[in-house]
Amino acid sequence: MKLYTLIKAIALSFSIISAVSAQPFPDKTIQYIIPFPPAGESDLVARYQADISAKKFKQPMVVMNRAGAGGALVWSALNTYPADGTTVVGVNIPHIILQPLQEGIQYKTDDISAIYYYHFTPDALMVSADSPYKTYQEFIAAAKKEPGKLNLAGSAQYSANHMAVERLNKLAGVKINYVPFKGTGDLITALIGMHVDGAMGYLPLAIQQKSKVRTLAIATEKRNPALPDVPTFKELGLNWVDGAYRGVAVPKSTPLILQQRMSDYFAQLNADPETKKKLEDSGFVIVDVPLAKMPAFMKEKIPQAMDDAKNAGMIK
Repeated sequence: MKLYTLIKAIALSFSIISAVSAQPFPDKTIQYIIPFPPAGESDLVARYQADISAKKFKQPMVVMNRAGAGGALVWSALNTYPADGTTVVGVNIPHIILQPLQEGIQYKTDDISAIYYYHFTPDALMVSADSPYKTYQEFIAAAKKEPGKLNLAGSAQYSANHMAVERLNKLAGVKINYVPFKGTGDLITALIGMHVDGAMGYLPLAIQQKSKVRTLAIATEKRNPALPDVPTFKELGLNWVDGAYRGVAVPKSTPLILQQRMSDYFAQLNADPETKKKLEDSGFVIVDVPLAKMPAFMKEKIPQAMDDAKNAGMIK
């Protein structure tokens, strides 16, 4: 009995040491700024991460929402924030690549020092559960019958949602208007209440609101188990697997050692089995892009986003 108690005590001490050693800043709270309103995908995941950070690794993390200009308000101010390694900002691709193409945007893609990307959310075409459109085919038929009449809500201008609507227009041969909202959380009421004809959102929203919305198609390789009756765009004859990547960035002047420490910490949070299952069940696709892989990742994603914008006629 004494031996068992001793072994248990040793195991407990190792678990405590492991948790403490995982803390990147044991005496400080991580300030996690999300540049979108509450209830969207970015906010939801940040709060999952903050919860596991506090419970499992004893590292305090506070999530703050500072919405504006589809994320550009915060991204324009990123390099004015404290560069002590404890301040991180949520970032999205293709948003940070395409937004600077607009007039009046106060940042460039190179101004954003991303240190880790943790998930991917596939595009999803949705309508209200009360919508007269029961299928993708019915929705597209209506769009072809009256070009320019239908509209789709989405999060921000020059975002993944915006690009997805332009891609739908091109691939399906239709003309549907895009209506930008501040964030995913803001468009839910408009979508459910049929103030818009539908939304081009992401798979997690489609799963979360599946009793109130009807999802017509998703941009994944295979059907999702949570929505087994929803076809993929590929099944419908459109070569389309895409969506948005999310991660975190720090001010450029943050010392490299602190950037690496925070990148490693978010990788630990992302690998947590409980959180990973919760996110995957919710429609998020887990990715692991740490600081060391960031140059190659951006070298791949920037040309892709620019090609999409060019093909959509958004740039020459």
